[in-house]
Amino acid sequence: MAQLVVRNIEESVKVRLQERARRKGKSMEAEARDILRNAVLVETADATGLGSRIAARFKGIGVDLDQTIEELRKEPIRAPHFD
Repeated sequence: MAQLVVRNIEESVKVRLQERARRKGKSMEAEARDILRNAVLVETADATGLGSRIAARFKGIGVDLDQTIEELRKEPIRAPHFD
């Protein structure tokens, strides 16, 4: 496993990290690992398009999206009107 040293963290950030770790019953180091891991996962997920993320979320629930929205594909694109 790799190691990472982060220097010059503001005292207020350190205190808030300690408090967050304490609330979750973790060490400050474990909480920092979780925060970094989740930040990278979110960034990776954001690299895909919204449509792909929606399709992935509903994949496997028994809905055939191609069949469900077939009627929409034949419709012309129209600008919304807000009256």
